[in-house]
Amino acid sequence: MANELELKYGCNPNQKPSRIYMEKGEELPIRVLNGKPGYINFLDALNGWQLVRDLKRATGLPAATSFKHVSPAGAAVGLPLSETLAKIYWVEDLPWQTMSPLACAYARARGADRMSSFGDFISLSDPCDKDTALLIQHEVSDGILAPGYTPEALEILSSKKKGNYNIIQIDPDYVPDPVEKKQVYGITFEQGRQELVIDDALVSNIVTRNRDLPPEAVRDMKISLIVLKYTQSNSVCFVKDGQAIGVGAGQQSRVHCTRLAGQKADNWYLRQSPKVLGLPFLESLGRAERDNAIDVYIGEEYMDVLADGKWEKIFSEKPEIFTGEEKRAWLDTLHGVTLGSDAFFPFSDNIDRAHKSGVEFVAEPGGSVRDQLVIDACDGYGMVMAFTGIRLFHH
Repeated sequence: MANELELKYGCNPNQKPSRIYMEKGEELPIRVLNGKPGYINFLDALNGWQLVRDLKRATGLPAATSFKHVSPAGAAVGLPLSETLAKIYWVEDLPWQTMSPLACAYARARGADRMSSFGDFISLSDPCDKDTALLIQHEVSDGILAPGYTPEALEILSSKKKGNYNIIQIDPDYVPDPVEKKQVYGITFEQGRQELVIDDALVSNIVTRNRDLPPEAVRDMKISLIVLKYTQSNSVCFVKDGQAIGVGAGQQSRVHCTRLAGQKADNWYLRQSPKVLGLPFLESLGRAERDNAIDVYIGEEYMDVLADGKWEKIFSEKPEIFTGEEKRAWLDTLHGVTLGSDAFFPFSDNIDRAHKSGVEFVAEPGGSVRDQLVIDACDGYGMVMAFTGIRLFHH
């Protein structure tokens, strides 16, 4: 390993020179095994590594994340897939019933918001195995970071993108300095590194009448908060069954975060409806094109794929319209969703919107002058809410 790595350019091609390096001259904790990762690739990879490291520590399960532009599009721990999830994640042609937990984690992380994950950078908590590499082989992705690779996995991944797929190995024992720095406009900013441990105790202060918090909800609360810890603020995260199903990142208004994350969660669940599962796609249509078509079909601009002259290029026969009433009826069957927020909810409208997407469990810092209004809204829906007492802004 070296202590410096020269890059082609920074965020944009005109931003030269560019490099990553260790300020005190020690060796970099990463090694490039294949390809030529760029500036944004490394930002995604290193933020993603911290996220999956924390997920593994918090849950004891292998974890994966799919990053785009320094925020996670998805993140998950390695729980088995159902047949429906295997279908909507496009892994039904693989032996999904026997896939490794790490492969299941990436299938979930990639599959929750496939539109946003297109061209992602992957981070894994554990050494990449053959199952995970075979799954990645079929996806459009910029690269991967993991603490190791089996020989079979490295061979499979090295063949992607005509041999140019970015593969990074990180030293899992590396511990950064407790103080971090960055420059903006020539001025250096310094702060203590965000090392908050997210554990069961952090979500133990329940403030609602309903105090029934099952172990699965505790796990999902921790996952939501860990995802938020590495998501550009303001941010809100919806989680179900060990995976993020909607991340609302980088919005100035918190309710806009909630609406964005809620819409993503809705889309994830609508993709599981019989009407979407039964769409008669042309055999020649690729995954990305199917993802795009589904996204339009379940949205408000559905005629963009159903109009005469349009549908014939996508489907073997014209599908019926998925009406608003049908979508609402299907979404009303979604339950057990957990919502995390990186800062307090200033108004109860966030809770009203969350309820529409099946949220039953909420974790947020508290501290608003309107906390009681938010608690009352949760009580009105029978939700369980925990105040963590700590903000998780990330910039």
